[in-house]
Amino acid sequence: MCHHRRVAQGVALDPRTRRPSLLAVGTVVWLASELMFFGGLFAAYFALRSAAKVWPPPGTHLETVAALLATILLIASSGTMHLAGNARTRGDRAAMHRWMVITIALGAVFFANQIREFFVLDFAPSSSSYGSMYYVMTGFHAAHVLAGLLLIVIAIFVTSRAAGLERHGPACESVEYFWHFVDFVWVFLFLTLFVLR
Repeated sequence: MCHHRRVAQGVALDPRTRRPSLLAVGTVVWLASELMFFGGLFAAYFALRSAAKVWPPPGTHLETVAALLATILLIASSGTMHLAGNARTRGDRAAMHRWMVITIALGAVFFANQIREFFVLDFAPSSSSYGSMYYVMTGFHAAHVLAGLLLIVIAIFVTSRAAGLERHGPACESVEYFWHFVDFVWVFLFLTLFVLR
């Protein structure tokens, strides 16, 4: 009984089991501000849409099928990133890196499709209010995807060292949060731009 009590007290007093890292908390707060930023873009989009007689303008064509396939890949990358996080908590460096590399591959395909669309679409940012909002919203998201890919590459590099996995755990956790945020925002962008129109 005394042994179990000491163990329980030890767990309760261990701050690592009770408190999230300051970096993780800071990341969540920062992502909340990023969410408000995208919320402002969504608000502007729907305000312009409500004021327009026809939305989108006639002759505006989107590659919905390609965007849907890219969306599926991005959602899948959120799953592989989650598996990378699970591997990190188990201390399995090889599995963590493997899932991160797969995440990078899936995210890179999505990013490449976004860039390709900027060159093949039949409208430009100056074509209409719809064109302006489309390029601004998807452009800012593409920038976040690129930043996320670079952060994952950095996470792989810093955790490849002997003590990197444990030492940089909070930083890797923050990268995971950021990547899930990128995927979360795109789901609503896809529904807004490609489904609701």
